[in-house]
Amino acid sequence: MLVQLAIRDIVLIDRLDLQPSAGLTVLTGETGAGKSILLDAFALALGGRGDGALVREGKLQGQVTAAFDLAADHPALAAAANHGVALDGDLILRRVQMADGRTRAFVNDQPVSAQALRAIARELVEIHGQHDDRALVSSATHRTLVDAYGGLGGQAGDVRAAHQAMRTARMELEQEEARIAKARADADYLRHAHDELSRLAPETGEEEALAARRTAMMQAEKVTGELRDAQDAVGGDHAPLSVLSGVLRRLERRAAQAPALIEPSVKALDAAIVALDAAQTTIEAALREADFDPRELERVEERLFALRGAARKYSVAIEALPGLAAKFADDLAALDAGEAHLVKLSQAAVAAEEAYARRADALSKARKAAAKKLDAAVCAELAPLKLERAKFITEIASDAGLAGPDGIDQIEFWAQTNPGTRPGPMMKVASGGELARFMLALKVVLADRGSAPTLVFDEIDTGVGGAVADAIGQRLARLADRAQVLAVTHAPQVAARAEGHFRISKDAADRGKRVATRVEPLDAAARREEVARMLAGATITDEARAAAASLIAGAR
Repeated sequence: MLVQLAIRDIVLIDRLDLQPSAGLTVLTGETGAGKSILLDAFALALGGRGDGALVREGKLQGQVTAAFDLAADHPALAAAANHGVALDGDLILRRVQMADGRTRAFVNDQPVSAQALRAIARELVEIHGQHDDRALVSSATHRTLVDAYGGLGGQAGDVRAAHQAMRTARMELEQEEARIAKARADADYLRHAHDELSRLAPETGEEEALAARRTAMMQAEKVTGELRDAQDAVGGDHAPLSVLSGVLRRLERRAAQAPALIEPSVKALDAAIVALDAAQTTIEAALREADFDPRELERVEERLFALRGAARKYSVAIEALPGLAAKFADDLAALDAGEAHLVKLSQAAVAAEEAYARRADALSKARKAAAKKLDAAVCAELAPLKLERAKFITEIASDAGLAGPDGIDQIEFWAQTNPGTRPGPMMKVASGGELARFMLALKVVLADRGSAPTLVFDEIDTGVGGAVADAIGQRLARLADRAQVLAVTHAPQVAARAEGHFRISKDAADRGKRVATRVEPLDAAARREEVARMLAGATITDEARAAAASLIAGAR
């Protein structure tokens, strides 16, 4: 509920602090005292349209703060959290209006957009009056109210889930149909490409291995001649190895005659022979390694040419050819298996559509049953409100062709204001006063279902009096049993039923230099005097005071 409304420097209000109680609180005062200013300021705090003209003359800015005490599970707290507002106890909405027309919005002292402020405030307050028809203008709101009255939130949620499942099934079917259609159009190309890549059989890493082998063979071709010359020099017919071996044998036979002279030479020759033998072995190994079949080089080059040609043809890297071949194979397999898969998806889509249709039809029937009860309940409230010849009608148009997440129903509140007249949308056929009373009857019936915790009624008793005003007061009091109600009223019958009463007046300020709007809470005696003024007018008589006391006592 609203626990405090603080207004600073808005039009004629320099400083105002209002602390309404639970139940029914009324605001009364002479015409022109500033009641509409107070409501305009409140609407500003709730995200209403800003206007630099709202700022009090001579001030650079004005501001309005509205503080709410809410249960921990209240939807407004969830809405605030969704907009990134940190929550700690109460929810405090604040709007700063600059004289140049700019505004700034805050929730719990955190800056938010005006749109976010409105989304949060929508869960907190509803303002109703003869010219404020927001609660009744949207047929989507009407559908929500019928669902709330009938307790159909669970069924409506099932329909939304079934609609989403149906959309998903349809989308999957459409995507698969498009894919298969494209595959069919490309079938010849796919088969040709698949056959070509299957024959080519590219392997991962093949290009790198072939390139390395080709480079090695080309290098070997260049050095083989030099290696053969080295082989001839080391081990050929004129190689020094045989000469050195003969010299070594002769020296070994003379070693006993002059060992000191011969043995060092023998060792040196022996080392030379061993080194030449190792060189010959190494050269022969290099020749074997360098030996290749020229036809193999040709085959490697042809393979590289084929791989690179395929890569150019399909506009991919050679490394991607194996994956592309697998994709072509998958596409052909999908094409072959596509009909069976399409049948399954089609069956799933039909099943989802049937499930949605069943749930939507059941919800539609439940809505129609709830609408009949709602119509009867609202009509029962109309006679005391001087609408005894009027009818409230919930018009439901069901069309499977308009199936959506909210079902198949278009719901709109209609009214017939007099017998014999044509019923029509309430917004079109009801006058301002009738609309306000229709709305009051509807809110009384729906008070604990789909209603904001704080309801504001702006002069909905205008133009009525006596029994009708008393009936309005009774219904506002009943409504206040289940929600906080603030009512701006000129009817003493309404004021007499209030649990809290504030008087709005204009007083001189700044030594008579300007006029300021004031709001003061009334105790029992002051309240009796105010109700007497509302009964008698400018001159309050003892009879008016007695009538006021009787009216207040009777209301209790």
